[in-house]
Amino acid sequence: MERIAFFAFSILCFALLSSCGTDEKTPPKPVTVDMQESPTVSGLKKDLEERGYEIFDYIDEKTGDTILMQQYYIAFLKSGPDRSQSPEVADSLQALHMAHLARMYEEGYADISGPFGDDGEIRGITIYNTPTLKMADSLANMDPMVTAGRLVIEVHPWWAAKGFPLR
Repeated sequence: MERIAFFAFSILCFALLSSCGTDEKTPPKPVTVDMQESPTVSGLKKDLEERGYEIFDYIDEKTGDTILMQQYYIAFLKSGPDRSQSPEVADSLQALHMAHLARMYEEGYADISGPFGDDGEIRGITIYNTPTLKMADSLANMDPMVTAGRLVIEVHPWWAAKGFPLR
């Protein structure tokens, strides 16, 4: 019986993940920047503003370059109130969690995700590339680990320069 409930839950999560939107309208696709293509700052600013993103720019005193800053949303994935699932259910939820994060990345809504290296309350982060906190929070809360109660989400606005890679 537990196995049937587990599979039904997995199918329900997959169906929700596959068919759910965050709103009645399809959310706007995030803007990605390939600085190799040298988009103009003014063109990029206009595009981001039209899509509803919060931005500002400044002049780098050292280089004289215009640096365009965009607001992203960083979601902290924290230990949730229900971590009592069987190992089989927890493994299935982990697979669904990874599929959710892959989907967010593939669709351009998440730029980077990963777990923390310790065993603390904060289990990992995802940086969402969305124009609003509401959208980032909605996408983060669609995670099957969150809907199952194994994780809870805490989202904060976060600023970063467009086109600067991690080093």
